[in-house]
Amino acid sequence: MSQYSLIAGRATAPRHRSTTVIALLIIATLLYAAFSLLQEWQQSGGNAALPWMLLALLTALAFEFVNGFHDTANAVATVIYTRSLSPTAAVIWSGICNFLGVLLSSGVVAFGIIALLPADMLHASASGDGMAMVFALLFSALSWNLATWYFGLPSSSSHALIGSVLGVGMANALLHHHSLAQGVDWQQAIKVGYALLLSPLVGFGCAALLLLVGKAVLRDRQLFQAPQGNQPPPFWIRGMLILTCSGVSFAHGSNDGQKGMGLMMLILATTLPIGMSMNAALSPEQNGQLAVQVQESQLQLSRVVPNQLLLGDPQSVLQRDTLDQQTLPALVGLLSRIAAELREFGSSADSPPDRALALRNAMLLASDTIGKLQRSTLVLPAETTHSLMQVKVEMDRASQAIPLWVKISVALALGLGTVVGFRRIVITVGERIGRQHLNYAQGASAELVAMATIGMADSAGLPVSTTHVLTSGVAGTMVANRSGLQMLTLRRLAVAWLLTLPVSILLAALLYLIFSGF
Repeated sequence: MSQYSLIAGRATAPRHRSTTVIALLIIATLLYAAFSLLQEWQQSGGNAALPWMLLALLTALAFEFVNGFHDTANAVATVIYTRSLSPTAAVIWSGICNFLGVLLSSGVVAFGIIALLPADMLHASASGDGMAMVFALLFSALSWNLATWYFGLPSSSSHALIGSVLGVGMANALLHHHSLAQGVDWQQAIKVGYALLLSPLVGFGCAALLLLVGKAVLRDRQLFQAPQGNQPPPFWIRGMLILTCSGVSFAHGSNDGQKGMGLMMLILATTLPIGMSMNAALSPEQNGQLAVQVQESQLQLSRVVPNQLLLGDPQSVLQRDTLDQQTLPALVGLLSRIAAELREFGSSADSPPDRALALRNAMLLASDTIGKLQRSTLVLPAETTHSLMQVKVEMDRASQAIPLWVKISVALALGLGTVVGFRRIVITVGERIGRQHLNYAQGASAELVAMATIGMADSAGLPVSTTHVLTSGVAGTMVANRSGLQMLTLRRLAVAWLLTLPVSILLAALLYLIFSGF
Protein backbone atom coordinates (compact mmCIF):
# COMPACT_ATOMS: atom_id res chain seq x y z
CA MET A 1 0.00 0.00 0.00
CA SER A 2 1.37 3.41 -0.92
CA GLN A 3 2.26 6.11 1.57
CA TYR A 4 -0.43 8.24 -0.03
CA SER A 5 -3.22 5.76 0.64
CA LEU A 6 -2.16 5.50 4.26
CA ILE A 7 -2.64 9.20 4.87
CA ALA A 8 -5.56 9.84 2.56
CA GLY A 9 -8.09 7.57 4.20
CA ARG A 10 -11.54 8.99 4.42
CA ALA A 11 -10.37 12.56 3.78
CA THR A 12 -10.41 12.26 0.01
CA ALA A 13 -13.96 13.55 -0.41
CA PRO A 14 -14.60 17.22 0.42
CA ARG A 15 -17.18 17.88 3.07
CA HIS A 16 -20.72 18.84 2.15
CA ARG A 17 -20.22 22.45 3.20
CA SER A 18 -17.11 22.86 1.04
CA THR A 19 -18.95 21.33 -1.91
CA THR A 20 -21.84 23.79 -1.50
CA VAL A 21 -19.49 26.78 -1.35
CA ILE A 22 -17.61 25.61 -4.44
CA ALA A 23 -20.88 25.03 -6.33
CA LEU A 24 -22.11 28.55 -5.50
CA LEU A 25 -18.74 29.99 -6.55
CA ILE A 26 -18.92 28.16 -9.89
CA ILE A 27 -22.46 29.39 -10.57
CA ALA A 28 -21.61 33.01 -9.69
CA THR A 29 -18.48 32.95 -11.85
CA LEU A 30 -20.29 31.44 -14.84
CA LEU A 31 -23.09 34.01 -14.61
CA TYR A 32 -20.62 36.91 -14.38
CA ALA A 33 -18.49 35.57 -17.24
CA ALA A 34 -21.55 34.90 -19.44
CA PHE A 35 -22.94 38.40 -18.85
CA SER A 36 -19.56 40.03 -19.58
CA LEU A 37 -19.01 37.93 -22.70
CA LEU A 38 -22.47 38.79 -23.99
CA GLN A 39 -21.66 42.49 -23.57
CA GLU A 40 -18.41 42.07 -25.54
CA TRP A 41 -20.25 40.13 -28.26
CA GLN A 42 -22.94 42.81 -28.58
CA GLN A 43 -20.30 45.55 -28.67
CA SER A 44 -18.73 43.77 -31.63
CA GLY A 45 -22.06 43.85 -33.47
CA GLY A 46 -23.05 40.24 -32.71
CA ASN A 47 -21.30 39.08 -35.88
CA ALA A 48 -19.07 36.44 -34.30
CA ALA A 49 -20.15 32.79 -34.41
CA LEU A 50 -21.21 32.50 -30.78
CA PRO A 51 -21.31 28.65 -30.55
CA TRP A 52 -17.78 28.27 -31.93
CA MET A 53 -16.50 31.05 -29.69
CA LEU A 54 -18.06 29.45 -26.61
CA LEU A 55 -16.62 26.04 -27.54
CA ALA A 56 -13.15 27.55 -27.92
CA LEU A 57 -13.39 29.41 -24.60
CA LEU A 58 -14.61 26.30 -22.78
CA THR A 59 -11.76 24.29 -24.29
CA ALA A 60 -9.27 26.91 -23.06
CA LEU A 61 -10.77 26.66 -19.58
CA ALA A 62 -10.58 22.86 -19.82
CA PHE A 63 -6.85 23.21 -20.56
CA GLU A 64 -6.45 25.35 -17.45
CA PHE A 65 -8.53 22.87 -15.41
CA VAL A 66 -6.24 20.02 -16.47
CA ASN A 67 -3.27 22.27 -15.77
CA GLY A 68 -4.60 22.61 -12.23
CA PHE A 69 -4.62 18.93 -11.36
CA HIS A 70 -1.60 18.21 -13.55
CA ASP A 71 0.84 20.87 -12.36
CA THR A 72 -0.43 22.04 -8.99
CA ALA A 73 -0.25 18.51 -7.62
CA ASN A 74 3.48 19.16 -7.42
CA ALA A 75 2.90 21.93 -4.89
CA VAL A 76 0.74 19.83 -2.54
CA ALA A 77 2.83 16.65 -2.74
CA THR A 78 5.34 17.86 -0.16
CA VAL A 79 2.81 18.93 2.49
CA ILE A 80 0.85 15.70 2.00
CA TYR A 81 3.87 13.40 2.25
CA THR A 82 5.28 15.22 5.27
CA ARG A 83 1.87 14.92 7.01
CA SER A 84 1.66 18.72 7.27
CA LEU A 85 -1.87 18.80 5.84
CA SER A 86 -4.46 16.21 4.92
CA PRO A 87 -4.98 15.75 1.18
CA THR A 88 -8.35 17.51 1.26
CA ALA A 89 -7.09 20.50 3.23
CA ALA A 90 -3.94 20.71 1.09
CA VAL A 91 -5.67 20.81 -2.27
CA ILE A 92 -8.41 23.21 -1.16
CA TRP A 93 -5.85 25.61 0.31
CA SER A 94 -3.63 25.27 -2.77
CA GLY A 95 -6.66 25.93 -4.98
CA ILE A 96 -7.38 29.16 -3.08
CA CYS A 97 -3.76 30.29 -3.44
CA ASN A 98 -3.84 29.50 -7.16
CA PHE A 99 -7.06 31.49 -7.49
CA LEU A 100 -5.45 34.52 -5.84
CA GLY A 101 -2.29 34.14 -7.92
CA VAL A 102 -4.26 34.35 -11.17
CA LEU A 103 -6.33 37.35 -10.03
CA LEU A 104 -3.26 39.34 -8.97
CA SER A 105 -1.08 38.45 -11.98
CA SER A 106 0.23 41.12 -14.31
CA GLY A 107 -0.69 39.55 -17.67
CA VAL A 108 2.85 39.96 -19.05
CA VAL A 109 3.38 36.19 -19.37
CA ALA A 110 0.02 35.82 -21.18
CA PHE A 111 0.98 38.21 -23.93
CA GLY A 112 4.53 36.84 -23.98
CA ILE A 113 3.14 33.50 -25.15
CA ILE A 114 0.91 35.16 -27.75
CA ALA A 115 3.98 37.07 -28.96
CA LEU A 116 5.50 33.78 -30.15
CA LEU A 117 3.22 34.13 -33.17
CA PRO A 118 4.36 36.74 -35.71
CA ALA A 119 2.57 40.08 -35.76
CA ASP A 120 1.07 39.57 -39.23
CA MET A 121 -0.60 36.31 -38.11
CA LEU A 122 -2.09 38.08 -35.09
CA HIS A 123 -3.30 40.97 -37.23
CA ALA A 124 -5.06 38.48 -39.48
CA SER A 125 -6.37 36.38 -36.59
CA ALA A 126 -9.96 37.35 -37.39
CA SER A 127 -9.71 35.70 -40.80
CA GLY A 128 -10.94 32.21 -41.68
CA ASP A 129 -7.74 30.61 -40.40
CA GLY A 130 -8.15 32.19 -36.96
CA MET A 131 -10.41 29.53 -35.46
CA ALA A 132 -8.37 26.74 -37.08
CA MET A 133 -5.31 28.12 -35.30
CA VAL A 134 -7.12 28.36 -31.97
CA PHE A 135 -8.65 24.88 -32.00
CA ALA A 136 -5.45 23.24 -33.25
CA LEU A 137 -3.28 24.54 -30.44
CA LEU A 138 -5.98 23.97 -27.82
CA PHE A 139 -6.65 20.34 -28.77
CA SER A 140 -2.95 19.58 -29.12
CA ALA A 141 -1.95 20.93 -25.68
CA LEU A 142 -5.01 19.47 -23.95
CA SER A 143 -4.54 15.99 -25.48
CA TRP A 144 -0.92 15.74 -24.38
CA ASN A 145 -1.71 16.96 -20.88
CA LEU A 146 -4.46 14.37 -20.44
CA ALA A 147 -2.28 11.56 -21.81
CA THR A 148 0.64 12.28 -19.46
CA TRP A 149 -1.72 12.78 -16.48
CA TYR A 150 -3.34 9.38 -17.17
CA PHE A 151 0.05 7.70 -16.85
CA GLY A 152 0.96 9.78 -13.78
CA LEU A 153 3.83 11.58 -15.52
CA PRO A 154 4.58 15.14 -14.32
CA SER A 155 5.19 16.59 -17.78
CA SER A 156 5.02 20.30 -18.50
CA SER A 157 1.78 22.05 -19.47
CA SER A 158 3.94 25.02 -20.44
CA HIS A 159 5.94 22.94 -22.91
CA ALA A 160 2.75 21.47 -24.37
CA LEU A 161 1.17 24.88 -24.89
CA ILE A 162 4.29 26.56 -26.27
CA GLY A 163 4.97 23.61 -28.57
CA SER A 164 1.40 23.87 -29.86
CA VAL A 165 1.80 27.60 -30.52
CA LEU A 166 5.03 26.93 -32.42
CA GLY A 167 3.32 24.16 -34.39
CA VAL A 168 0.47 26.32 -35.68
CA GLY A 169 2.87 29.15 -36.46
CA MET A 170 5.11 26.94 -38.59
CA ALA A 171 2.14 25.21 -40.25
CA ASN A 172 0.68 28.59 -41.15
CA ALA A 173 3.99 29.59 -42.75
CA LEU A 174 4.08 26.41 -44.84
CA LEU A 175 0.43 26.81 -45.82
CA HIS A 176 1.10 30.29 -47.18
CA HIS A 177 4.42 29.27 -48.83
CA HIS A 178 6.58 31.22 -46.38
CA SER A 179 9.77 30.05 -44.74
CA LEU A 180 9.62 28.56 -41.24
CA ALA A 181 11.58 31.59 -40.04
CA GLN A 182 8.52 33.72 -40.80
CA GLY A 183 6.09 31.43 -38.99
CA VAL A 184 7.30 32.15 -35.45
CA ASP A 185 8.92 35.05 -33.64
CA TRP A 186 12.11 33.07 -33.04
CA GLN A 187 13.69 35.76 -30.89
CA GLN A 188 10.81 35.40 -28.43
CA ALA A 189 10.89 31.61 -28.81
CA ILE A 190 14.59 31.48 -27.92
CA LYS A 191 13.97 33.70 -24.90
CA VAL A 192 11.17 31.39 -23.71
CA GLY A 193 13.26 28.32 -24.51
CA TYR A 194 16.11 29.48 -22.28
CA ALA A 195 13.69 29.98 -19.40
CA LEU A 196 12.18 26.50 -19.84
CA LEU A 197 15.60 24.86 -20.19
CA LEU A 198 17.41 26.58 -17.34
CA SER A 199 14.65 26.58 -14.72
CA PRO A 200 14.84 22.79 -13.98
CA LEU A 201 18.63 23.04 -13.64
CA VAL A 202 18.17 25.93 -11.22
CA GLY A 203 15.60 23.89 -9.31
CA PHE A 204 17.88 20.86 -9.02
CA GLY A 205 21.06 22.72 -8.08
CA CYS A 206 19.60 25.33 -5.75
CA ALA A 207 17.38 22.87 -3.85
CA ALA A 208 20.35 20.54 -3.29
CA LEU A 209 22.53 23.45 -2.16
CA LEU A 210 19.83 24.80 0.14
CA LEU A 211 19.45 21.41 1.82
CA LEU A 212 23.21 21.12 2.38
CA VAL A 213 23.36 24.64 3.82
CA GLY A 214 20.44 23.81 6.10
CA LYS A 215 22.23 20.69 7.37
CA ALA A 216 25.32 22.74 8.16
CA VAL A 217 23.53 25.64 9.85
CA LEU A 218 20.36 24.31 11.50
CA ARG A 219 20.72 22.28 14.68
CA ASP A 220 17.22 20.85 14.98
CA ARG A 221 17.61 17.33 13.61
CA GLN A 222 13.84 16.82 13.43
CA LEU A 223 13.84 18.89 10.28
CA PHE A 224 15.91 16.26 8.46
CA GLN A 225 13.84 13.27 9.54
CA ALA A 226 11.02 11.56 7.66
CA PRO A 227 7.54 11.62 9.23
CA GLN A 228 6.84 8.92 11.78
CA GLY A 229 3.51 7.14 11.28
CA ASN A 230 0.57 9.46 10.70
CA GLN A 231 1.70 12.13 13.15
CA PRO A 232 2.03 15.69 11.81
CA PRO A 233 5.44 17.39 12.12
CA PRO A 234 6.29 19.83 14.95
CA PHE A 235 4.31 23.06 14.79
CA TRP A 236 7.04 25.32 13.42
CA ILE A 237 8.07 22.83 10.73
CA ARG A 238 4.45 22.34 9.76
CA GLY A 239 3.93 26.11 9.48
CA MET A 240 7.03 26.45 7.28
CA LEU A 241 5.90 23.71 4.91
CA ILE A 242 2.39 25.13 4.63
CA LEU A 243 3.92 28.55 3.91
CA THR A 244 6.11 27.18 1.12
CA CYS A 245 3.18 25.23 -0.34
CA SER A 246 1.16 28.47 -0.34
CA GLY A 247 3.98 30.32 -2.06
CA VAL A 248 4.40 27.71 -4.79
CA SER A 249 0.65 27.56 -5.37
CA PHE A 250 0.37 31.35 -5.59
CA ALA A 251 3.37 31.56 -7.94
CA HIS A 252 1.92 28.74 -10.06
CA GLY A 253 -1.36 30.62 -10.37
CA SER A 254 0.43 33.83 -11.24
CA ASN A 255 2.59 32.20 -13.94
CA ASP A 256 0.63 29.20 -15.26
CA GLY A 257 -2.72 30.94 -14.93
CA GLN A 258 -1.52 33.50 -17.42
CA LYS A 259 -1.19 30.77 -20.03
CA GLY A 260 -4.93 30.20 -19.84
CA MET A 261 -5.50 33.95 -19.98
CA GLY A 262 -3.27 34.16 -23.04
CA LEU A 263 -5.32 31.43 -24.73
CA MET A 264 -8.61 33.18 -23.95
CA MET A 265 -7.29 36.54 -25.17
CA LEU A 266 -6.14 34.89 -28.40
CA ILE A 267 -9.64 33.43 -28.85
CA LEU A 268 -11.32 36.75 -28.12
CA ALA A 269 -8.97 38.61 -30.44
CA THR A 270 -9.86 36.06 -33.13
CA THR A 271 -13.63 36.17 -32.67
CA LEU A 272 -14.23 39.62 -31.15
CA PRO A 273 -11.41 41.79 -32.53
CA ILE A 274 -13.41 44.98 -32.03
CA GLY A 275 -14.58 44.22 -28.52
CA MET A 276 -11.04 43.32 -27.47
CA SER A 277 -9.44 46.35 -29.10
CA MET A 278 -8.29 48.73 -26.37
CA ASN A 279 -7.98 48.88 -22.61
CA ALA A 280 -11.39 50.23 -21.64
CA ALA A 281 -10.03 51.25 -18.23
CA LEU A 282 -7.92 54.04 -19.75
CA SER A 283 -9.38 57.51 -19.27
CA PRO A 284 -9.26 60.37 -21.84
CA GLU A 285 -6.51 61.96 -19.72
CA GLN A 286 -4.40 58.79 -19.85
CA ASN A 287 -4.88 58.51 -23.60
CA GLY A 288 -3.85 62.18 -23.90
CA GLN A 289 -0.68 61.52 -21.89
CA LEU A 290 0.14 58.57 -24.12
CA ALA A 291 -0.36 60.81 -27.17
CA VAL A 292 2.28 63.20 -25.80
CA GLN A 293 4.74 60.33 -25.24
CA VAL A 294 4.17 58.95 -28.72
CA GLN A 295 4.66 62.37 -30.29
CA GLU A 296 7.90 62.94 -28.38
CA SER A 297 9.26 59.61 -29.63
CA GLN A 298 8.13 60.44 -33.15
CA LEU A 299 9.93 63.81 -33.05
CA GLN A 300 13.14 62.25 -31.74
CA LEU A 301 13.08 59.57 -34.42
CA SER A 302 12.33 62.12 -37.13
CA ARG A 303 15.61 63.89 -36.29
CA VAL A 304 17.45 60.65 -37.15
CA VAL A 305 15.79 60.42 -40.60
CA PRO A 306 15.16 64.07 -41.57
CA ASN A 307 15.72 63.70 -45.30
CA GLN A 308 14.28 60.26 -46.04
CA LEU A 309 11.07 60.32 -48.06
CA LEU A 310 8.38 57.77 -47.24
CA LEU A 311 7.08 55.89 -50.26
CA GLY A 312 3.65 54.37 -49.58
CA ASP A 313 1.40 53.90 -46.57
CA PRO A 314 3.32 53.53 -43.25
CA GLN A 315 1.39 50.43 -42.16
CA SER A 316 1.91 48.67 -45.49
CA VAL A 317 5.65 49.36 -45.32
CA LEU A 318 5.99 48.13 -41.71
CA GLN A 319 4.12 44.89 -42.43
CA ARG A 320 7.02 43.72 -44.59
CA ASP A 321 9.05 40.83 -43.23
CA THR A 322 12.41 42.62 -43.23
CA LEU A 323 13.73 46.03 -42.20
CA ASP A 324 14.89 48.35 -44.99
CA GLN A 325 15.53 52.04 -45.68
CA GLN A 326 11.81 52.79 -45.54
CA THR A 327 11.32 51.32 -42.04
CA LEU A 328 12.32 54.40 -40.02
CA PRO A 329 10.35 56.92 -42.14
CA ALA A 330 7.33 54.60 -41.99
CA LEU A 331 7.63 54.30 -38.20
CA VAL A 332 7.80 58.10 -37.93
CA GLY A 333 4.62 58.36 -40.00
CA LEU A 334 2.79 55.68 -38.03
CA LEU A 335 3.73 57.20 -34.65
CA SER A 336 2.49 60.58 -35.87
CA ARG A 337 -0.79 58.98 -36.92
CA ILE A 338 -1.16 57.19 -33.55
CA ALA A 339 -0.49 60.40 -31.60
CA ALA A 340 -3.10 62.32 -33.60
CA GLU A 341 -5.65 59.53 -33.15
CA LEU A 342 -5.03 59.30 -29.40
CA ARG A 343 -5.60 63.04 -28.96
CA GLU A 344 -9.07 62.68 -30.49
CA PHE A 345 -9.82 59.23 -29.13
CA GLY A 346 -11.27 60.13 -25.74
CA SER A 347 -12.40 57.21 -23.60
CA SER A 348 -11.75 53.70 -24.94
CA ALA A 349 -15.15 52.59 -23.71
CA ASP A 350 -17.03 55.37 -25.54
CA SER A 351 -15.20 55.42 -28.88
CA PRO A 352 -16.57 53.68 -31.99
CA PRO A 353 -15.47 50.00 -32.07
CA ASP A 354 -14.03 50.19 -35.60
CA ARG A 355 -11.93 53.17 -34.63
CA ALA A 356 -10.66 51.42 -31.51
CA LEU A 357 -9.71 48.35 -33.57
CA ALA A 358 -7.79 50.45 -36.10
CA LEU A 359 -5.90 52.22 -33.31
CA ARG A 360 -5.08 48.93 -31.60
CA ASN A 361 -3.71 47.40 -34.81
CA ALA A 362 -1.58 50.48 -35.43
CA MET A 363 -0.17 50.28 -31.90
CA LEU A 364 0.57 46.56 -32.22
CA LEU A 365 2.40 47.16 -35.50
CA ALA A 366 4.40 50.09 -34.10
CA SER A 367 5.32 48.07 -30.99
CA ASP A 368 6.37 45.09 -33.10
CA THR A 369 8.54 47.33 -35.31
CA ILE A 370 10.24 48.91 -32.29
CA GLY A 371 10.99 45.39 -31.02
CA LYS A 372 12.54 44.47 -34.38
CA LEU A 373 14.69 47.61 -34.31
CA GLN A 374 15.92 46.73 -30.85
CA ARG A 375 16.97 43.26 -32.02
CA SER A 376 18.57 44.51 -35.23
CA THR A 377 22.10 45.77 -35.82
CA LEU A 378 20.83 49.29 -36.51
CA VAL A 379 22.35 51.80 -34.07
CA LEU A 380 20.15 54.69 -32.95
CA PRO A 381 21.02 57.45 -30.47
CA ALA A 382 20.67 56.22 -26.87
CA GLU A 383 18.05 58.87 -26.07
CA THR A 384 15.95 57.87 -29.08
CA THR A 385 16.20 54.16 -28.25
CA HIS A 386 15.18 54.79 -24.64
CA SER A 387 12.21 56.90 -25.72
CA LEU A 388 11.04 54.28 -28.22
CA MET A 389 11.25 51.47 -25.65
CA GLN A 390 9.28 53.50 -23.11
CA VAL A 391 6.53 54.27 -25.59
CA LYS A 392 6.46 50.60 -26.64
CA VAL A 393 5.72 49.60 -23.03
CA GLU A 394 2.92 52.17 -22.77
CA MET A 395 1.37 51.20 -26.11
CA ASP A 396 1.43 47.54 -25.09
CA ARG A 397 -0.34 48.43 -21.86
CA ALA A 398 -3.01 50.32 -23.79
CA SER A 399 -3.57 47.59 -26.39
CA GLN A 400 -3.03 44.50 -24.22
CA ALA A 401 -5.52 44.43 -21.35
CA ILE A 402 -7.12 41.36 -19.79
CA PRO A 403 -10.74 41.79 -18.66
CA LEU A 404 -11.55 40.87 -15.07
CA TRP A 405 -14.05 38.18 -16.11
CA VAL A 406 -11.29 36.38 -18.04
CA LYS A 407 -9.04 36.38 -14.98
CA ILE A 408 -11.81 35.11 -12.70
CA SER A 409 -12.82 32.33 -15.12
CA VAL A 410 -9.24 31.09 -15.46
CA ALA A 411 -8.67 31.38 -11.71
CA LEU A 412 -11.71 29.23 -10.99
CA ALA A 413 -10.76 26.60 -13.60
CA LEU A 414 -7.22 26.35 -12.23
CA GLY A 415 -8.41 26.23 -8.62
CA LEU A 416 -11.01 23.54 -9.32
CA GLY A 417 -8.49 21.48 -11.24
CA THR A 418 -6.24 21.54 -8.21
CA VAL A 419 -9.03 20.16 -5.99
CA VAL A 420 -10.29 17.45 -8.35
CA GLY A 421 -7.51 15.42 -9.92
CA PHE A 422 -4.28 15.73 -7.98
CA ARG A 423 -3.72 12.13 -6.87
CA ARG A 424 -1.79 10.54 -9.74
CA ILE A 425 0.92 13.21 -9.91
CA VAL A 426 1.16 13.49 -6.11
CA ILE A 427 2.05 9.81 -5.83
CA THR A 428 4.79 10.14 -8.46
CA VAL A 429 6.38 13.18 -6.80
CA GLY A 430 6.03 11.89 -3.25
CA GLU A 431 7.02 8.24 -3.69
CA ARG A 432 8.67 7.52 -7.02
CA ILE A 433 11.50 10.03 -7.39
CA GLY A 434 13.62 9.15 -4.34
CA ARG A 435 14.22 5.75 -2.76
CA GLN A 436 13.51 7.09 0.72
CA HIS A 437 10.54 8.96 2.16
CA LEU A 438 10.59 12.71 1.65
CA ASN A 439 11.67 14.47 4.84
CA TYR A 440 10.66 17.92 6.07
CA ALA A 441 13.80 19.75 4.96
CA GLN A 442 13.68 18.22 1.50
CA GLY A 443 10.08 19.31 1.01
CA ALA A 444 10.78 22.84 2.25
CA SER A 445 13.97 23.21 0.16
CA ALA A 446 12.31 22.09 -3.08
CA GLU A 447 9.31 24.37 -2.57
CA LEU A 448 11.32 27.44 -1.52
CA VAL A 449 13.43 27.18 -4.67
CA ALA A 450 10.37 26.55 -6.86
CA MET A 451 8.56 29.53 -5.35
CA ALA A 452 11.53 31.86 -5.92
CA THR A 453 12.24 30.60 -9.46
CA ILE A 454 8.63 30.88 -10.64
CA GLY A 455 8.28 34.29 -9.00
CA MET A 456 11.36 35.66 -10.78
CA ALA A 457 10.21 34.23 -14.11
CA ASP A 458 6.80 35.83 -13.61
CA SER A 459 8.34 39.25 -12.97
CA ALA A 460 10.40 38.85 -16.14
CA GLY A 461 7.32 37.88 -18.17
CA LEU A 462 8.64 34.39 -18.95
CA PRO A 463 6.69 31.12 -18.74
CA VAL A 464 8.34 28.31 -16.79
CA SER A 465 7.21 24.83 -15.84
CA THR A 466 6.17 24.34 -12.22
CA THR A 467 6.43 20.60 -12.84
CA HIS A 468 10.02 20.74 -14.04
CA VAL A 469 11.20 23.13 -11.35
CA LEU A 470 9.64 21.29 -8.42
CA THR A 471 10.33 17.71 -9.46
CA SER A 472 13.92 18.70 -10.28
CA GLY A 473 14.13 20.30 -6.85
CA VAL A 474 12.89 17.10 -5.16
CA ALA A 475 15.44 15.08 -7.14
CA GLY A 476 18.19 17.54 -6.14
CA THR A 477 17.38 17.15 -2.45
CA MET A 478 17.38 13.37 -2.80
CA VAL A 479 20.88 13.50 -4.30
CA ALA A 480 22.13 15.96 -1.67
CA ASN A 481 20.67 13.82 1.13
CA ARG A 482 22.05 10.61 -0.41
CA SER A 483 18.52 9.21 -0.41
CA GLY A 484 18.94 7.62 -3.82
CA LEU A 485 16.88 8.06 -6.98
CA GLN A 486 14.46 5.69 -8.68
CA MET A 487 16.00 5.61 -12.13
CA LEU A 488 12.99 3.97 -13.80
CA THR A 489 10.78 6.92 -12.80
CA LEU A 490 13.44 9.43 -13.85
CA ARG A 491 13.78 7.78 -17.25
CA ARG A 492 10.00 7.92 -17.74
CA LEU A 493 9.99 11.59 -16.70
CA ALA A 494 12.88 12.36 -19.06
CA VAL A 495 11.11 10.67 -21.97
CA ALA A 496 7.92 12.64 -21.27
CA TRP A 497 9.86 15.90 -21.01
CA LEU A 498 11.82 15.24 -24.21
CA LEU A 499 8.74 14.23 -26.20
CA THR A 500 6.44 17.06 -25.09
CA LEU A 501 7.74 19.78 -27.40
CA PRO A 502 8.15 17.74 -30.63
CA VAL A 503 4.86 15.85 -30.17
CA SER A 504 2.85 18.99 -29.43
CA ILE A 505 4.48 20.83 -32.35
CA LEU A 506 3.68 18.04 -34.81
CA LEU A 507 0.18 17.44 -33.45
CA ALA A 508 -0.75 21.14 -33.52
CA ALA A 509 0.66 21.57 -37.03
CA LEU A 510 -1.27 18.55 -38.32
CA LEU A 511 -4.52 19.69 -36.67
CA TYR A 512 -4.09 23.20 -38.06
CA LEU A 513 -3.64 21.88 -41.60
CA ILE A 514 -6.74 19.67 -41.20
CA PHE A 515 -8.92 22.40 -39.66
CA SER A 516 -7.89 24.98 -42.26
CA GLY A 517 -8.96 22.66 -45.08
CA PHE A 518 -5.50 21.84 -46.37
